[in-house]
Amino acid sequence: MDLHLKDKVALVTGASKGIGLAVTRALAGEGALVVAAARTTGGDLAELAAGGRVRPVAVDLATPDGPGHAVREAVAAFGGLDVLVNNVGAVRPRLGGFLSLTDEDWAWALDINFLTAVRTTRAALPHLLERGAGSIVTVSSVNAFLPDPGVIDYGAAKAALTNFCKALSKEVGPQGVRVNTVSPGPVETALWLGDQGVAAAVAGGTGGSPDDVVAGAAARSVTGRFTRPEEVADLVLLLASDRAGNTTGSDHTIDGGLVTTL
Repeated sequence: MDLHLKDKVALVTGASKGIGLAVTRALAGEGALVVAAARTTGGDLAELAAGGRVRPVAVDLATPDGPGHAVREAVAAFGGLDVLVNNVGAVRPRLGGFLSLTDEDWAWALDINFLTAVRTTRAALPHLLERGAGSIVTVSSVNAFLPDPGVIDYGAAKAALTNFCKALSKEVGPQGVRVNTVSPGPVETALWLGDQGVAAAVAGGTGGSPDDVVAGAAARSVTGRFTRPEEVADLVLLLASDRAGNTTGSDHTIDGGLVTTL
């Protein structure tokens, strides 16, 4: 299926690994021009840049000025903007419970998982509106509507993110800009599987092994496995494309059947 993304200009945040890297690679494969924003831009991003359709931008998107800088780089490089993929996010398992969280913990979770997307969207939206058409796809989480005390601050931030995107879709839809969210369950990325990822943190706090934590999490889904980053990327690209031209204000779960409610 031709997604009609050739020569469209896309900005992907958190693009150096995991879902962001998979989205960047997939967009370039469809012929899009991609500005890949991340704190580090070597390795896989540097290899993608050699193909000529990916321009890495080194930036700390968690700072107040970082998102605006990334958007300015995209517009300067390619003359405008058609697609924004808000992907930046992070989680720290809170094994000590709610009372262990400080104001600084809450501020960190809200900043990286919510305000970064708000700031990037605020900087990008005028350029999307100028085009008269565009798509914003934001990576949220099943924890936006599947509360878990072990990630209580993360879930609250993701709930705010999903609500924000729904509200924005109502404002800008009449002007041609579509806004949707994607809510993955556990994904085969460093966020879950890395040396300092969720599995390692939970295992360290409970005395188990990371492999057992992963196996237990996978077993809670109908498919019995984690989602692959490339599968999330495929969904993001469909929503970004005009093949989903009348889809806006919607959230799309990709979790292997983890969420059992309607």
